[in-house]
Amino acid sequence: MEDLVVRDADVVDGTGADSYRADVVIDGGRIVSIVKEAAAAGCQRPRAVRELDAEGLVLSPGFIDMHAHSDLALLRDPDHSAKAAQGVTLEVLGQDGLSYAPVDDRTLAAVRQAVAGWNGPGDDVDFDWRSVGEYLDRLDRGIAVNAAYLVPQGTVRALAVGWEDRPATPQETDRMRQLVAEGLEQGAVGLSSGLTYTPGMYAGDAELTGLCRVVARYGGYYCPHHRSYGAGALEAYAEMVELTRQADCPLHLAHATMNFGVNEGRAPELLALLDEALDAGADITLDTYPYTPGCTTLAALLPSWAGEGGPREVLRRLAHDGTAERIRHDLEVTGADGCHGVPVDWDTIEISGVTNPALGDFVGRTVRQSASLRGETPWATARRLLLEDALGPTILQHVGHEENVRAIMRHRVHTGGSDGVLQGARPHPRAYGTFPHYLGRYVRELGILSLEECVAHLTGRPAARLRLPDRGLVREGHRADLVLFDPRTVAAGSTYDAPRTLPTGIPYVLVDGRFVIEDGRRTDVLAGRAVRRSPV
Repeated sequence: MEDLVVRDADVVDGTGADSYRADVVIDGGRIVSIVKEAAAAGCQRPRAVRELDAEGLVLSPGFIDMHAHSDLALLRDPDHSAKAAQGVTLEVLGQDGLSYAPVDDRTLAAVRQAVAGWNGPGDDVDFDWRSVGEYLDRLDRGIAVNAAYLVPQGTVRALAVGWEDRPATPQETDRMRQLVAEGLEQGAVGLSSGLTYTPGMYAGDAELTGLCRVVARYGGYYCPHHRSYGAGALEAYAEMVELTRQADCPLHLAHATMNFGVNEGRAPELLALLDEALDAGADITLDTYPYTPGCTTLAALLPSWAGEGGPREVLRRLAHDGTAERIRHDLEVTGADGCHGVPVDWDTIEISGVTNPALGDFVGRTVRQSASLRGETPWATARRLLLEDALGPTILQHVGHEENVRAIMRHRVHTGGSDGVLQGARPHPRAYGTFPHYLGRYVRELGILSLEECVAHLTGRPAARLRLPDRGLVREGHRADLVLFDPRTVAAGSTYDAPRTLPTGIPYVLVDGRFVIEDGRRTDVLAGRAVRRSPV
Protein backbone atom coordinates (compact mmCIF):
# COMPACT_ATOMS: atom_id res chain seq x y z
CA MET A 1 0.00 0.00 0.00
CA GLU A 2 1.05 3.59 -0.60
CA ASP A 3 2.23 5.78 2.27
CA LEU A 4 -0.54 8.40 2.36
CA VAL A 5 -3.76 9.41 0.68
CA VAL A 6 -5.10 12.94 1.19
CA ARG A 7 -8.86 12.63 0.71
CA ASP A 8 -11.32 15.18 -0.67
CA ALA A 9 -8.88 18.05 -0.94
CA ASP A 10 -9.57 21.17 -2.98
CA VAL A 11 -6.49 21.02 -5.18
CA VAL A 12 -4.93 24.28 -6.34
CA ASP A 13 -2.19 22.87 -8.49
CA GLY A 14 0.22 25.81 -8.97
CA THR A 15 -0.53 26.46 -12.64
CA GLY A 16 -3.18 29.12 -12.08
CA ALA A 17 -5.93 26.79 -13.31
CA ASP A 18 -9.23 26.45 -11.45
CA SER A 19 -9.22 24.29 -8.35
CA TYR A 20 -10.66 20.80 -8.36
CA ARG A 21 -11.61 18.19 -5.76
CA ALA A 22 -9.48 15.06 -5.58
CA ASP A 23 -7.81 12.33 -3.60
CA VAL A 24 -4.03 12.69 -3.81
CA VAL A 25 -1.87 9.63 -3.19
CA ILE A 26 1.74 9.93 -1.98
CA ASP A 27 4.37 7.22 -1.86
CA GLY A 28 8.14 7.30 -1.60
CA GLY A 29 8.19 11.06 -1.37
CA ARG A 30 6.28 11.62 -4.62
CA ILE A 31 2.73 12.11 -5.82
CA VAL A 32 1.85 8.79 -7.42
CA SER A 33 -1.78 9.40 -8.37
CA ILE A 34 -4.50 12.05 -8.36
CA VAL A 35 -8.07 10.78 -8.44
CA LYS A 36 -10.43 13.64 -9.24
CA GLU A 37 -13.93 13.74 -7.76
CA ALA A 38 -13.44 10.19 -6.48
CA ALA A 39 -16.36 10.15 -4.08
CA ALA A 40 -18.85 11.70 -6.49
CA ALA A 41 -17.89 9.30 -9.26
CA GLY A 42 -18.45 6.30 -7.02
CA CYS A 43 -15.20 4.74 -8.16
CA GLN A 44 -12.86 2.64 -6.12
CA ARG A 45 -11.08 5.03 -3.82
CA PRO A 46 -7.33 4.75 -3.36
CA ARG A 47 -6.06 3.13 -0.19
CA ALA A 48 -2.92 3.89 1.80
CA VAL A 49 -1.24 3.16 5.11
CA ARG A 50 -2.48 6.53 6.31
CA GLU A 51 -5.54 8.45 5.21
CA LEU A 52 -5.96 12.17 5.87
CA ASP A 53 -9.38 13.79 5.59
CA ALA A 54 -8.82 17.17 3.89
CA GLU A 55 -12.46 18.25 3.74
CA GLY A 56 -12.51 22.07 3.60
CA LEU A 57 -8.76 22.36 3.05
CA VAL A 58 -6.83 23.48 0.00
CA LEU A 59 -3.96 21.25 -1.10
CA SER A 60 -1.29 23.15 -2.99
CA PRO A 61 2.38 22.78 -3.77
CA GLY A 62 4.66 23.90 -0.97
CA PHE A 63 5.56 27.57 -1.14
CA ILE A 64 8.94 28.61 -2.53
CA ASP A 65 10.60 31.53 -0.80
CA MET A 66 12.57 33.16 -3.59
CA HIS A 67 14.46 35.49 -1.25
CA ALA A 68 15.47 34.06 2.12
CA HIS A 69 18.21 34.84 4.63
CA SER A 70 18.20 31.48 6.43
CA ASP A 71 21.79 30.66 5.46
CA LEU A 72 22.77 29.96 9.08
CA ALA A 73 19.31 29.60 10.63
CA LEU A 74 18.74 26.33 8.77
CA LEU A 75 21.91 24.95 10.37
CA ARG A 76 21.50 26.25 13.92
CA ASP A 77 17.71 25.82 14.29
CA PRO A 78 16.42 22.38 13.26
CA ASP A 79 12.88 23.46 14.14
CA HIS A 80 12.80 26.41 11.69
CA SER A 81 9.09 26.97 12.30
CA ALA A 82 9.47 30.51 11.03
CA LYS A 83 9.30 29.10 7.52
CA ALA A 84 7.92 25.58 7.90
CA ALA A 85 4.76 26.82 9.63
CA GLN A 86 4.11 29.19 6.71
CA GLY A 87 4.00 26.28 4.27
CA VAL A 88 7.43 27.04 2.84
CA THR A 89 9.09 23.88 1.54
CA LEU A 90 12.00 25.51 -0.36
CA GLU A 91 14.09 28.61 0.33
CA VAL A 92 16.60 30.32 -1.97
CA LEU A 93 19.70 31.36 0.00
CA GLY A 94 22.87 33.30 -0.81
CA GLN A 95 20.97 36.52 -1.39
CA ASP A 96 22.08 40.13 -1.84
CA GLY A 97 25.61 39.22 -2.82
CA LEU A 98 26.82 38.23 0.66
CA SER A 99 26.90 34.74 2.12
CA TYR A 100 29.30 32.12 3.41
CA ALA A 101 30.58 30.30 0.31
CA PRO A 102 32.91 30.35 -1.52
CA VAL A 103 35.35 31.70 1.07
CA ASP A 104 38.78 31.34 2.57
CA ASP A 105 39.44 31.90 6.27
CA ARG A 106 40.08 35.64 5.94
CA THR A 107 37.07 36.32 3.73
CA LEU A 108 34.79 34.25 5.95
CA ALA A 109 35.74 36.30 9.02
CA ALA A 110 34.95 39.58 7.25
CA VAL A 111 31.67 38.32 5.77
CA ARG A 112 30.51 37.02 9.13
CA GLN A 113 30.98 40.47 10.62
CA ALA A 114 29.46 42.26 7.64
CA VAL A 115 26.19 40.30 7.76
CA ALA A 116 25.92 39.63 11.50
CA GLY A 117 22.78 41.76 11.46
CA TRP A 118 21.19 39.39 8.94
CA ASN A 119 22.26 36.05 10.35
CA GLY A 120 23.88 36.66 13.72
CA PRO A 121 27.62 36.36 14.33
CA GLY A 122 27.51 32.60 13.84
CA ASP A 123 29.44 31.72 16.98
CA ASP A 124 27.12 28.73 17.42
CA VAL A 125 27.79 27.35 13.93
CA ASP A 126 30.68 25.09 12.92
CA PHE A 127 31.88 26.61 9.64
CA ASP A 128 33.27 23.35 8.34
CA TRP A 129 32.92 24.30 4.66
CA ARG A 130 34.66 26.70 2.29
CA SER A 131 33.28 25.92 -1.18
CA VAL A 132 29.71 26.13 -2.46
CA GLY A 133 29.59 22.36 -2.87
CA GLU A 134 30.74 21.82 0.71
CA TYR A 135 28.04 24.19 1.99
CA LEU A 136 25.38 22.30 0.02
CA ASP A 137 26.73 19.04 1.40
CA ARG A 138 26.34 20.49 4.88
CA LEU A 139 22.67 21.22 4.15
CA ASP A 140 22.27 17.63 2.97
CA ARG A 141 22.87 16.36 6.49
CA GLY A 142 19.25 17.28 7.18
CA ILE A 143 17.34 20.56 7.40
CA ALA A 144 13.73 21.51 8.06
CA VAL A 145 12.92 22.57 4.49
CA ASN A 146 14.73 22.36 1.17
CA ALA A 147 17.21 25.04 0.13
CA ALA A 148 18.77 26.28 -3.11
CA TYR A 149 21.79 28.59 -3.24
CA LEU A 150 22.93 31.58 -5.26
CA VAL A 151 26.65 32.31 -5.61
CA PRO A 152 27.05 35.68 -3.81
CA GLN A 153 28.90 38.15 -6.05
CA GLY A 154 30.04 40.38 -3.18
CA THR A 155 31.63 37.43 -1.40
CA VAL A 156 33.28 36.35 -4.66
CA ARG A 157 34.69 39.86 -5.09
CA ALA A 158 35.92 39.91 -1.49
CA LEU A 159 37.70 36.60 -2.09
CA ALA A 160 39.27 37.55 -5.42
CA VAL A 161 39.77 41.33 -5.06
CA GLY A 162 39.24 42.29 -1.42
CA TRP A 163 37.10 45.12 -0.08
CA GLU A 164 38.74 47.87 -2.12
CA ASP A 165 36.78 50.31 -4.29
CA ARG A 166 38.62 49.81 -7.56
CA PRO A 167 38.27 47.95 -10.85
CA ALA A 168 39.34 44.33 -10.80
CA THR A 169 42.53 43.44 -12.64
CA PRO A 170 42.31 40.99 -15.57
CA GLN A 171 43.68 38.25 -13.33
CA GLU A 172 41.13 39.04 -10.59
CA THR A 173 38.34 39.12 -13.16
CA ASP A 174 39.33 35.68 -14.40
CA ARG A 175 39.41 34.44 -10.81
CA MET A 176 35.89 35.74 -10.14
CA ARG A 177 34.55 34.09 -13.27
CA GLN A 178 36.22 30.84 -12.25
CA LEU A 179 34.69 31.03 -8.75
CA VAL A 180 31.21 31.63 -10.18
CA ALA A 181 31.62 28.75 -12.62
CA GLU A 182 32.79 26.44 -9.84
CA GLY A 183 29.82 27.40 -7.67
CA LEU A 184 27.38 26.66 -10.48
CA GLU A 185 29.11 23.39 -11.30
CA GLN A 186 28.76 22.43 -7.64
CA GLY A 187 25.01 23.06 -7.67
CA ALA A 188 24.23 26.77 -7.22
CA VAL A 189 21.20 27.95 -9.21
CA GLY A 190 22.55 31.39 -10.12
CA LEU A 191 24.34 34.52 -8.97
CA SER A 192 23.18 37.23 -6.56
CA SER A 193 24.44 40.77 -6.04
CA GLY A 194 23.98 43.43 -3.39
CA LEU A 195 24.77 46.59 -5.32
CA THR A 196 24.14 48.89 -2.38
CA TYR A 197 26.35 46.72 -0.14
CA THR A 198 30.14 46.62 -0.04
CA PRO A 199 32.12 45.15 -1.67
CA GLY A 200 29.70 44.04 -4.38
CA MET A 201 28.71 47.62 -5.15
CA TYR A 202 32.27 48.37 -6.27
CA ALA A 203 31.78 46.23 -9.40
CA GLY A 204 31.10 48.05 -12.65
CA ASP A 205 28.70 46.91 -15.33
CA ALA A 206 31.39 45.30 -17.47
CA GLU A 207 32.51 43.15 -14.54
CA LEU A 208 28.93 42.13 -13.74
CA THR A 209 28.15 41.41 -17.39
CA GLY A 210 31.12 39.07 -17.58
CA LEU A 211 29.94 37.15 -14.54
CA CYS A 212 26.40 36.97 -15.95
CA ARG A 213 27.75 35.42 -19.15
CA VAL A 214 29.18 32.63 -17.00
CA VAL A 215 25.81 32.21 -15.27
CA ALA A 216 24.00 32.03 -18.61
CA ARG A 217 26.37 29.36 -19.85
CA TYR A 218 25.34 27.13 -16.96
CA GLY A 219 21.62 27.77 -17.25
CA GLY A 220 21.38 29.84 -14.06
CA TYR A 221 19.90 33.28 -13.43
CA TYR A 222 21.10 36.61 -12.06
CA CYS A 223 19.38 37.96 -8.95
CA PRO A 224 20.50 41.52 -8.18
CA HIS A 225 19.64 43.77 -5.30
CA HIS A 226 20.28 46.63 -7.70
CA ARG A 227 21.96 49.98 -7.15
CA SER A 228 18.98 51.98 -5.88
CA TYR A 229 15.45 51.46 -4.66
CA GLY A 230 15.16 55.20 -4.03
CA ALA A 231 16.29 58.26 -6.00
CA GLY A 232 17.66 56.26 -8.92
CA ALA A 233 15.34 53.27 -8.81
CA LEU A 234 14.07 53.24 -12.39
CA GLU A 235 17.54 53.85 -13.77
CA ALA A 236 18.86 51.00 -11.59
CA TYR A 237 16.18 48.62 -12.87
CA ALA A 238 16.94 49.63 -16.46
CA GLU A 239 20.65 49.02 -15.84
CA MET A 240 19.97 45.43 -14.75
CA VAL A 241 17.66 44.79 -17.71
CA GLU A 242 20.27 46.05 -20.17
CA LEU A 243 23.15 44.28 -18.45
CA THR A 244 21.47 40.89 -18.59
CA ARG A 245 20.30 41.54 -22.15
CA GLN A 246 23.93 41.97 -23.20
CA ALA A 247 24.91 38.83 -21.28
CA ASP A 248 21.89 36.87 -22.58
CA CYS A 249 21.24 35.87 -18.96
CA PRO A 250 17.87 35.39 -17.24
CA LEU A 251 17.10 38.13 -14.71
CA HIS A 252 15.27 37.82 -11.40
CA LEU A 253 14.81 41.15 -9.61
CA ALA A 254 15.18 40.78 -5.85
CA HIS A 255 12.50 42.38 -3.61
CA ALA A 256 11.36 44.53 -6.53
CA THR A 257 9.93 47.52 -4.73
CA MET A 258 9.65 51.26 -5.39
CA ASN A 259 10.42 52.95 -2.08
CA PHE A 260 10.93 56.38 -0.48
CA GLY A 261 8.87 59.48 -1.13
CA VAL A 262 10.41 60.05 -4.57
CA ASN A 263 8.76 56.84 -5.83
CA GLU A 264 5.26 57.08 -4.39
CA GLY A 265 2.78 55.92 -7.01
CA ARG A 266 5.49 55.10 -9.56
CA ALA A 267 5.10 51.30 -9.75
CA PRO A 268 3.37 51.57 -13.17
CA GLU A 269 6.56 53.09 -14.59
CA LEU A 270 8.58 50.11 -13.39
CA LEU A 271 6.03 47.65 -14.77
CA ALA A 272 6.00 49.43 -18.13
CA LEU A 273 9.79 49.13 -18.28
CA LEU A 274 9.59 45.41 -17.56
CA ASP A 275 6.73 44.83 -20.00
CA GLU A 276 8.68 46.47 -22.80
CA ALA A 277 11.65 44.20 -22.12
CA LEU A 278 9.47 41.09 -21.77
CA ASP A 279 7.66 41.83 -25.02
CA ALA A 280 11.06 42.12 -26.70
CA GLY A 281 11.94 38.60 -25.53
CA ALA A 282 13.73 39.18 -22.21
CA ASP A 283 13.57 36.45 -19.57
CA ILE A 284 12.66 38.37 -16.40
CA THR A 285 10.97 37.51 -13.11
CA LEU A 286 10.82 39.31 -9.78
CA ASP A 287 9.88 38.72 -6.16
CA THR A 288 8.25 40.89 -3.50
CA TYR A 289 7.02 40.66 0.08
CA PRO A 290 3.51 41.93 0.95
CA TYR A 291 4.56 44.69 3.38
CA THR A 292 5.64 48.32 3.08
CA PRO A 293 8.71 48.56 5.41
CA GLY A 294 12.06 47.21 4.33
CA CYS A 295 14.63 45.51 6.53
CA THR A 296 18.41 45.64 6.44
CA THR A 297 21.34 46.52 8.67
CA LEU A 298 22.02 49.99 10.00
CA ALA A 299 25.52 49.80 8.52
CA ALA A 300 24.04 49.25 5.06
CA LEU A 301 22.92 52.90 4.99
CA LEU A 302 26.49 54.19 5.10
CA PRO A 303 28.15 55.61 1.97
CA SER A 304 30.16 53.16 -0.07
CA TRP A 305 33.45 54.94 0.52
CA ALA A 306 33.04 54.32 4.25
CA GLY A 307 32.95 50.56 3.62
CA GLU A 308 36.14 50.33 1.61
CA GLY A 309 38.56 47.91 3.23
CA GLY A 310 35.90 45.89 5.04
CA PRO A 311 34.14 45.98 8.41
CA ARG A 312 37.23 46.82 10.47
CA GLU A 313 37.86 49.90 8.36
CA VAL A 314 34.22 50.96 8.73
CA LEU A 315 34.57 50.86 12.51
CA ARG A 316 37.85 52.76 12.37
CA ARG A 317 36.24 55.52 10.29
CA LEU A 318 33.24 55.73 12.60
CA ALA A 319 35.55 56.12 15.60
CA HIS A 320 37.33 59.09 14.00
CA ASP A 321 35.36 62.29 14.66
CA GLY A 322 36.28 64.05 11.44
CA THR A 323 35.54 61.05 9.23
CA ALA A 324 32.32 60.34 11.14
CA GLU A 325 31.19 63.90 10.42
CA ARG A 326 31.77 63.32 6.71
CA ILE A 327 29.68 60.15 6.93
CA ARG A 328 26.91 62.09 8.69
CA HIS A 329 26.88 64.74 5.97
CA ASP A 330 26.56 62.12 3.25
CA LEU A 331 23.74 60.42 5.13
CA GLU A 332 21.72 63.42 6.22
CA VAL A 333 22.44 66.02 3.52
CA THR A 334 23.71 64.46 0.31
CA GLY A 335 21.90 61.13 0.40
CA ALA A 336 24.37 58.24 0.68
CA ASP A 337 24.43 55.58 -2.01
CA GLY A 338 23.91 53.02 0.78
CA CYS A 339 20.64 54.82 1.55
CA HIS A 340 19.62 54.75 -2.12
CA GLY A 341 20.55 58.37 -2.81
CA VAL A 342 17.90 59.74 -0.43
CA PRO A 343 18.84 61.79 2.68
CA VAL A 344 18.12 59.60 5.67
CA ASP A 345 14.97 60.28 7.68
CA TRP A 346 15.74 59.04 11.19
CA ASP A 347 12.01 58.89 11.96
CA THR A 348 11.73 55.99 9.48
CA ILE A 349 14.68 53.96 10.85
CA GLU A 350 13.52 51.57 13.60
CA ILE A 351 16.08 49.39 15.38
CA SER A 352 14.79 45.82 15.18
CA GLY A 353 17.72 43.91 16.61
CA VAL A 354 21.19 44.14 18.16
CA THR A 355 23.83 41.53 18.86
CA ASN A 356 25.00 43.19 22.10
CA PRO A 357 22.36 42.56 24.79
CA ALA A 358 23.39 45.73 26.63
CA LEU A 359 21.87 47.73 23.77
CA GLY A 360 18.46 46.06 23.98
CA ASP A 361 16.67 49.25 25.06
CA PHE A 362 17.18 50.69 21.57
CA VAL A 363 15.14 47.89 19.97
CA GLY A 364 11.59 48.81 18.96
CA ARG A 365 12.30 52.54 18.78
CA THR A 366 13.27 54.73 15.87
CA VAL A 367 16.71 56.27 15.93
CA ARG A 368 15.16 59.69 16.50
CA GLN A 369 13.07 58.44 19.44
CA SER A 370 16.14 56.95 21.13
CA ALA A 371 18.12 60.10 20.44
CA SER A 372 15.43 62.25 22.06
CA LEU A 373 15.43 60.05 25.15
CA ARG A 374 19.20 60.40 25.40
CA GLY A 375 19.29 64.12 24.62
CA GLU A 376 21.56 63.71 21.61
CA THR A 377 21.34 63.99 17.85
CA PRO A 378 20.06 61.04 15.80
CA TRP A 379 23.47 60.64 14.19
CA ALA A 380 25.14 60.44 17.60
CA THR A 381 22.74 57.62 18.50
CA ALA A 382 23.25 55.80 15.21
CA ARG A 383 27.03 56.14 15.47
CA ARG A 384 26.98 54.86 19.05
CA LEU A 385 24.97 51.80 18.02
CA LEU A 386 27.24 50.98 15.09
CA LEU A 387 30.37 51.22 17.21
CA GLU A 388 29.12 49.52 20.38
CA ASP A 389 27.43 46.70 18.45
CA ALA A 390 30.27 46.29 15.91
CA LEU A 391 27.96 46.98 12.92
CA GLY A 392 25.43 44.46 14.26
CA PRO A 393 22.15 46.47 14.47
CA THR A 394 19.29 45.46 12.19
CA ILE A 395 16.66 47.99 11.15
CA LEU A 396 13.17 48.28 9.77
CA GLN A 397 13.04 51.06 7.21
CA HIS A 398 9.52 52.51 6.92
CA VAL A 399 9.78 53.86 3.38
CA GLY A 400 7.34 51.79 1.28
CA HIS A 401 3.99 52.53 -0.38
CA GLU A 402 0.98 50.23 -0.33
CA GLU A 403 -0.22 51.12 -3.82
CA ASN A 404 3.19 50.15 -5.22
CA VAL A 405 3.13 46.86 -3.30
CA ARG A 406 -0.29 45.95 -4.71
CA ALA A 407 0.51 46.93 -8.28
CA ILE A 408 3.74 44.93 -8.44
CA MET A 409 2.26 41.76 -6.91
CA ARG A 410 -0.29 41.61 -9.74
CA HIS A 411 2.35 41.46 -12.45
CA ARG A 412 2.62 38.47 -14.76
CA VAL A 413 6.20 37.60 -13.70
CA HIS A 414 5.78 38.17 -9.95
CA THR A 415 6.81 35.59 -7.36
CA GLY A 416 6.88 35.66 -3.56
CA GLY A 417 9.91 36.20 -1.39
CA SER A 418 10.02 36.95 2.32
CA ASP A 419 13.45 38.65 2.46
CA GLY A 420 13.09 37.29 5.96
CA VAL A 421 15.79 38.30 8.43
CA LEU A 422 15.33 36.01 11.43
CA GLN A 423 17.86 37.81 13.61
CA GLY A 424 17.03 40.37 16.32
CA ALA A 425 14.52 40.83 19.10
CA ARG A 426 11.86 42.34 16.84
CA PRO A 427 12.44 41.09 13.29
CA HIS A 428 10.28 42.19 10.41
CA PRO A 429 6.99 40.24 10.55
CA ARG A 430 7.52 39.16 6.95
CA ALA A 431 10.04 36.58 8.22
CA TYR A 432 7.21 34.65 9.92
CA GLY A 433 4.21 35.83 7.90
CA THR A 434 4.82 36.51 4.20
CA PHE A 435 3.03 33.55 2.66
CA PRO A 436 -0.08 33.37 4.88
CA HIS A 437 -0.27 37.18 4.60
CA TYR A 438 -0.54 36.86 0.84
CA LEU A 439 -3.32 34.28 1.20
CA GLY A 440 -5.23 35.90 4.05
CA ARG A 441 -4.85 39.60 3.40
CA TYR A 442 -4.36 39.98 -0.34
CA VAL A 443 -6.47 37.04 -1.55
CA ARG A 444 -9.30 36.57 0.95
CA GLU A 445 -9.71 40.07 2.38
CA LEU A 446 -8.73 42.38 -0.49
CA GLY A 447 -9.15 40.22 -3.59
CA ILE A 448 -6.00 41.64 -5.16
CA LEU A 449 -5.23 38.15 -6.49
CA SER A 450 -7.44 35.11 -6.89
CA LEU A 451 -6.48 32.08 -4.84
CA GLU A 452 -5.35 30.18 -7.93
CA GLU A 453 -3.28 33.13 -9.18
CA CYS A 454 -1.62 33.67 -5.83
CA VAL A 455 -0.67 30.01 -5.39
CA ALA A 456 0.87 30.02 -8.88
CA HIS A 457 2.94 33.08 -7.90
CA LEU A 458 4.20 31.24 -4.82
CA THR A 459 4.79 27.78 -6.32
CA GLY A 460 4.72 26.96 -10.01
CA ARG A 461 6.22 30.21 -11.25
CA PRO A 462 9.24 30.20 -8.91
CA ALA A 463 9.84 26.50 -9.61
CA ALA A 464 10.00 27.35 -13.32
CA ARG A 465 12.52 30.13 -12.64
CA LEU A 466 14.64 27.65 -10.66
CA ARG A 467 14.32 25.11 -13.49
CA LEU A 468 12.97 22.43 -11.17
CA PRO A 469 11.18 19.89 -13.37
CA ASP A 470 9.51 17.97 -10.55
CA ARG A 471 8.54 20.65 -8.02
CA GLY A 472 6.10 23.51 -7.75
CA LEU A 473 3.01 21.72 -9.07
CA VAL A 474 0.51 19.15 -7.80
CA ARG A 475 1.14 16.64 -10.53
CA GLU A 476 1.72 12.91 -10.71
CA GLY A 477 5.42 12.11 -10.49
CA HIS A 478 6.28 15.37 -8.75
CA ARG A 479 7.89 15.51 -5.34
CA ALA A 480 5.42 15.61 -2.49
CA ASP A 481 6.37 19.04 -1.14
CA LEU A 482 2.86 20.11 -0.22
CA VAL A 483 0.85 22.37 2.05
CA LEU A 484 -2.75 22.05 3.24
CA PHE A 485 -4.40 25.26 4.42
CA ASP A 486 -7.86 26.54 5.26
CA PRO A 487 -8.66 29.39 2.86
CA ARG A 488 -11.25 30.76 5.31
CA THR A 489 -8.84 31.19 8.20
CA VAL A 490 -5.27 31.26 6.86
CA ALA A 491 -3.53 34.39 8.13
CA ALA A 492 -0.22 35.69 9.35
CA GLY A 493 0.02 35.74 13.11
CA SER A 494 3.15 37.89 13.09
CA THR A 495 2.83 41.62 13.71
CA TYR A 496 5.33 44.42 14.26
CA ASP A 497 4.74 44.13 18.01
CA ALA A 498 4.80 40.31 18.07
CA PRO A 499 6.82 39.36 14.99
CA ARG A 500 7.53 35.74 15.95
CA THR A 501 3.88 34.70 16.23
CA LEU A 502 3.19 31.72 13.97
CA PRO A 503 0.42 31.77 11.34
CA THR A 504 -3.04 30.25 11.61
CA GLY A 505 -4.94 28.05 9.18
CA ILE A 506 -2.01 25.89 7.96
CA PRO A 507 -2.42 22.53 9.70
CA TYR A 508 -0.24 20.33 7.43
CA VAL A 509 3.01 20.79 5.55
CA LEU A 510 4.90 17.97 3.86
CA VAL A 511 8.49 17.94 2.64
CA ASP A 512 9.39 14.96 0.48
CA GLY A 513 6.14 13.29 1.53
CA ARG A 514 6.87 13.59 5.26
CA PHE A 515 4.99 15.80 7.69
CA VAL A 516 7.06 18.69 9.01
CA ILE A 517 3.84 20.37 10.27
CA GLU A 518 1.11 18.03 11.52
CA ASP A 519 -2.11 19.16 13.19
CA GLY A 520 -0.60 22.65 13.28
CA ARG A 521 2.52 21.61 15.21
CA ARG A 522 6.12 21.19 14.15
CA THR A 523 7.30 17.57 14.07
CA ASP A 524 10.92 16.51 14.47
CA VAL A 525 11.23 15.60 10.78
CA LEU A 526 14.27 17.02 8.91
CA ALA A 527 13.37 16.02 5.36
CA GLY A 528 14.90 19.06 3.64
CA ARG A 529 17.99 18.85 1.47
CA ALA A 530 20.00 21.05 -0.85
CA VAL A 531 18.29 21.49 -4.22
CA ARG A 532 21.01 21.70 -6.84
CA ARG A 533 20.93 23.32 -10.26
CA SER A 534 19.57 21.08 -13.00
CA PRO A 535 22.16 20.37 -15.71
CA VAL A 536 21.71 22.38 -18.91
